[in-house]
Amino acid sequence: MEDYARAAAAVATGLPTAYQVDVHVGRHRLLADEPASHGGTDGGPTPFGLLLSAIGSCTAITLRMYAERKTWPLEDVRVHMAYEKRPDGAGRITRRIDLIGPLDDAQRARLLDIAERTPVTRAVRESMPIVPAADHPAPSTLATVPEPKAQQP
Repeated sequence: MEDYARAAAAVATGLPTAYQVDVHVGRHRLLADEPASHGGTDGGPTPFGLLLSAIGSCTAITLRMYAERKTWPLEDVRVHMAYEKRPDGAGRITRRIDLIGPLDDAQRARLLDIAERTPVTRAVRESMPIVPAADHPAPSTLATVPEPKAQQP
């Protein structure tokens, strides 16, 4: 079995207000929620909004890093993300990337190629498994854990 090193972590804790969730990522705090039309208070982005922002921000950061290493004249990156659903429930994520700056056609093509292989894009596209953490029992075992026995006097 391969050893994994933690590359990122987050803790999401439900709040007493409708569907609001307090999210801690390192030293940063975010508020996630659902819109009022879904029973929330619209106090923060939806979970899908956070997923889209993760893909979009990873794309923008990766492309900027690559262009800087190559000393290409990339002035800005704007990544437009959307989650779309069909009536049958099938969904997809769309992404449009605007590369701002006097890049030539080859540089633009290379950056768009790199965008297809950013770390978060790959994690989502390759269906990274979500497994119980080693320091927590699997959900199926939680229901079968016996209650502690009362101490006899």
